[in-house]
Amino acid sequence: MKKSSLAVLLTAVFLSVAVWASDPKETIRSQLNKADARIPVQSIEPAVLEGFYQVTLESGEILYAESTGRFLLVGHLYEIDDAEGLVNLTEQAQNRLRLEALADVPAADIITYPAEGDRKAHLWVFTDVDCPYCRRMHEEIPALNKMGVEVSYLAFPRGGPNTATYNTMVSIWCGKDAQERNQRMDRVKAGKTIAQENCENPVVGQLVMGQKMGVTGTPALVLEDGTLLPGYLPAERLAPMLGLN
Repeated sequence: MKKSSLAVLLTAVFLSVAVWASDPKETIRSQLNKADARIPVQSIEPAVLEGFYQVTLESGEILYAESTGRFLLVGHLYEIDDAEGLVNLTEQAQNRLRLEALADVPAADIITYPAEGDRKAHLWVFTDVDCPYCRRMHEEIPALNKMGVEVSYLAFPRGGPNTATYNTMVSIWCGKDAQERNQRMDRVKAGKTIAQENCENPVVGQLVMGQKMGVTGTPALVLEDGTLLPGYLPAERLAPMLGLN
């Protein structure tokens, strides 16, 4: 290699190292890894707060780090808006992450109750078929459908895998088509039993996804803007939250 070529190569290497060293994202990632290599960082992006970066963990948690990665803020970041007052920016970021995750779920993996007529709103529900309030929530579906609300169920067996509830939910999702899955869901929600089946299914994946979204109990409702609402709500109370009169 000619001397001039070597000089060019070394210059490129030094410039690459300098750029990497000055990249706050890599600095923050390195600092977190140094603190605890088990911290599962999903992404690091500039935050609205000048000089800080939003660190999203694979667990769904959000924290904030300044550019050197030396200082971390854990908690919700608020902005004072002249029109809206206190705006929870962290919650808005979590809402966007929920919507992105839901958009990636295949339609075949969701048990859906379509709106009657034109669809005016969409509601996602993380459900446990043996949860009493989930059964009350299921009784609201006809009223929601009549309002033009499409309701999509995702599995959230609270006891985890290899439980009776989990096995029942797998059996529901093993229905040969959407109609059969809906029929099985209706039957179980009414307190009846179904034959046990096993197949390739999304139940555990949806349970994990719900946990990352902040679901801790059922039913858990996700609105079209990504807002997470814990617990049962009757259709008439949900209507204004869904933008319906």
